[in-house]
Amino acid sequence: MQQKINIRKGDTVKVIAGDSKGQQGKVLVVNRDKYTAIVEGVNMVSKHTRPNSKSPQGGIQKKEAPIHISNMQLVDGKGNATRVGRMLDEKTNKLIRVSKKTGEVIK
Repeated sequence: MQQKINIRKGDTVKVIAGDSKGQQGKVLVVNRDKYTAIVEGVNMVSKHTRPNSKSPQGGIQKKEAPIHISNMQLVDGKGNATRVGRMLDEKTNKLIRVSKKTGEVIK
């Protein structure tokens, strides 16, 4: 059984462990199978590329590497890293994400 993922594409997250600890960024891609995510501007690695039509010069390029989801926390509207809870919305009968610290709805 796959573990529930509280982080979605477009969320703002804070890295809480690893080399990029303390950095914040927007989630670009979530890989549900490997339980990782790529965060904009965080965990940058140098990738050596061959010359091709896209980059005729080739060389070394910086790009984001995936981070395990357990090493990041969602940032709520006030800018605090928080855990995520779920509540049933009475009006729409759907599950919504809620900040465990403040109790406010995470969009």
